[in-house]
Amino acid sequence: MKLYSLFALIALIVLGCDEVKESNNQKLKVGAYRGVLDTQDNKQLPFIFEVVDEGIIKVYNAEEILEFDDIQCQNDSVYIRFSPFEGYISAKIENDSLKGSYIKESLDRVVPFQAKYQDSVRFSVTEPPQENVSGIWEVVFSPDNKEDEYPAKGIFKQEGALVSGTFRTNTGDYRYLEGVIDGDQLKLSAFDGAHAFLFTAEINDSIMNGTFYSGNHFQEPFIGKRNEDFELADPNNLTFLKEGYDSLEFSFPNLEGDTVSLNDDQFKDKVVVVQIMGSWCPNCLDESRFYSDYYANADKEDLEFVALAFEYAKTKEKALEGLRRLKQRVGIKYPILLAQYGSSSKTEAQEKLPMLNHVLSYPTTIFIDKKGKVRKIHTGFNGPATGDKYIEFKNEFDKFLKQLQAESVTP
Repeated sequence: MKLYSLFALIALIVLGCDEVKESNNQKLKVGAYRGVLDTQDNKQLPFIFEVVDEGIIKVYNAEEILEFDDIQCQNDSVYIRFSPFEGYISAKIENDSLKGSYIKESLDRVVPFQAKYQDSVRFSVTEPPQENVSGIWEVVFSPDNKEDEYPAKGIFKQEGALVSGTFRTNTGDYRYLEGVIDGDQLKLSAFDGAHAFLFTAEINDSIMNGTFYSGNHFQEPFIGKRNEDFELADPNNLTFLKEGYDSLEFSFPNLEGDTVSLNDDQFKDKVVVVQIMGSWCPNCLDESRFYSDYYANADKEDLEFVALAFEYAKTKEKALEGLRRLKQRVGIKYPILLAQYGSSSKTEAQEKLPMLNHVLSYPTTIFIDKKGKVRKIHTGFNGPATGDKYIEFKNEFDKFLKQLQAESVTP
């Protein structure tokens, strides 16, 4: 079905599920479902979700449970929005199944989707596991392409045939992955409403050769080997100020349209945490939840946060809509500024902040002291799926901010 036809169909779905009760329309049955998204190479990306009631679903990825409450129904159709993200599912209810598409309008992406009721098996296992992948893996994505090649750290735990874990990179992590070892085949997937990830690999003598699929628009190979001592680059040394700069400058509108810059009184003589992010980015969402909670409980007499949002939404209105949705859902109290819309290009983002050597990652955090000098830049974010690394980051973050807050404004 063409994209504009799908959007026309969605425009018709305007009634809430409560109204379905008052008609002869089909209902979205309460219970577990196995959702499947089509990727490239005829591979299927499975995920498990539960319809709690006609207004709430929960999506499960290993230890992560995501709850979404924006569900609309009409006749034999259902529309599930994964707020605060833009993506949504439009599907027909067919007896005990759903069939339709997962859609991101701003990116013109439509991924075929189906789901089966009362099925909670993410991946079936046909053979006993021949390998145990528990531990640390040194991984390289796109190893045959020097321009696209990048390192990663695989962190996995296996119990029987069941596997959970994640891949950490220098710019963030692939969040909560869940799957199995079927014979010598590793299969991992995750769906969080924004990103749909599938990793498949053959494991042989502590070597993995695999393919990473993102939705139905991207794939790349990866290789890995066991290495318990492997570490990624220090995230505090990847992004830095160009020679001749010691401070950051910007001037962008907030969600009300008022121009905000670091010269404003609200930042004067304060430690400032500048968050480079996007409402479409799951790692940014993890970071925003942590920052929002930290900010809510901090002494704000000499501390301020500000987010610079780089949105791929095609229009300013859509970009602001997404940011307001994020702000409301997470409860963010610090200002969010619209730095860019129409593209999430890191090259274009760096042009907005020319004092940086590059914008390598969404998110990136810049720490500014009370005198307005940049003291540290942290690239990426190690979210809850990284376990000890997440705890380590939180402790380091708190310690460094307290150090900056203890410093005097005057020499």
